[in-house]
Amino acid sequence: MKYNRLGRTDIRVSNICLGTMTWGEQNSQQDAHEQIDFAVEQGVNFIDTAELYPVPRTRETSGLTEEYIGNWIAKRGMRDKVIIGTKVVGRSGDDWFRPDANITRLNREHITHAVEQSLKRLKTDYIDLYQLHWPDRPINLFSDSRGYVHHAEEDVIPFSETLAVLQDLVQAGKIRHFGLSNETPWGVMKCLHHAEQDGLPRVPSIQNAYSLLNRLFEQGLSEVSLREDVSLLAYSPLGGGCLSGKYLDGALPAGSRQQLFPDFADRFKKPGVDPAIRKYQALAEKSGLSLVQLAHKFVDSRPFVASSIIGATTMDQLRQNMAAFETEWNDELDRAVNEIHLENPDPAP
Repeated sequence: MKYNRLGRTDIRVSNICLGTMTWGEQNSQQDAHEQIDFAVEQGVNFIDTAELYPVPRTRETSGLTEEYIGNWIAKRGMRDKVIIGTKVVGRSGDDWFRPDANITRLNREHITHAVEQSLKRLKTDYIDLYQLHWPDRPINLFSDSRGYVHHAEEDVIPFSETLAVLQDLVQAGKIRHFGLSNETPWGVMKCLHHAEQDGLPRVPSIQNAYSLLNRLFEQGLSEVSLREDVSLLAYSPLGGGCLSGKYLDGALPAGSRQQLFPDFADRFKKPGVDPAIRKYQALAEKSGLSLVQLAHKFVDSRPFVASSIIGATTMDQLRQNMAAFETEWNDELDRAVNEIHLENPDPAP
C-alpha cells in the first residue's frame, strides 16, 4: 500500500480509498463491515461516503451508509485508524435532507445541520474530510458533463459564505479539512482565491470522475491540481464497472448496477463506450494484464491522483480491485493508452 499526502495537509491517505455508495442498497451492514475489516487489514486507511448514500438516493435509504460505518467504528473502536471523508449535498430538489426545506443549499443553516447529522450517524466527534458533493451553482454534471452551459442564477450561495461556515466548523473541531467534488477549474481557483485573500480554509482535494473512459480532469483541473496541491480523489476508476468488460454488447449480469438501476448509468451507455473498451481490453491482453488491472493502474499512476475510490458489491470484486494496484506501469503502456484515448476521447464523460 502506498500513502500520499492530501494536498498541503498533514494527512496521508492510502492510494486505495474504500468506496461505500452501495452499502444500504446492494450491500447489507454485515457486507459493509466485512469489506472495511478486509480493507483495513490490507493497509487501507481511507473511507469515502456521503450523507445521501446509498445510490440511487431515496428518502428511505439516505444516511444508511454513514450509519453502517458509524456502527463499525463503535464496534471496532478503531476511529484513529481510519480517515473518514463524507459529503454534503449541493443544490437539489430532494426535500428529505433538511427540515422545513424543499431545496438543499450550501448555506450556513443547511451545512450546519448536515454536519451534525453526519457526525451522529458516523458515531464520531470529527470528520477528517468534509466535501461539497456538488456545487450550489448549476453546472452540467454526471451524464451531461462534456462542455459548459452557462446558467446565470442570481441566488447562488457565494463561495465566501460557504467557506466561512466550513472555517467555523474547523475551528469548532467538527471537521479537519474540507474538499470539493464534481467541481470545475473555476470553482477550485475561486476557493483558493478566498483562502489566500480572506484567510479561509484551503481546499486540499477534489473528488471527480476519472478513468480511461473519462479523462476530462486533464483539461484544466490537472494543472490546478499539480500547481496548487489540490489532490484528486478519483471516483469511478472502472467507469461504473464498464472497464471490467461485463457490460459489453449490452450484457446485463444479474445483480449488476446497470441491471438493477438502468437509469443510473446513462453516462456509461454512450455509443463510443464499447469500441473504446474493446481496444483497452486488447491492449490489456497483449500486455498480460486483465482489463481491471489496466484501468486501475492507469488512474493510480497519474501524478495528480492521491487516491482511487474503489467500490465493490462482493468480496471477490474487492480483492480483485485491490490486487490490481500491484500492477507495474511503464512508458510503453502509457503510450499505448494515450493512442487509444486520442482515437476514442472521453466516450463516457
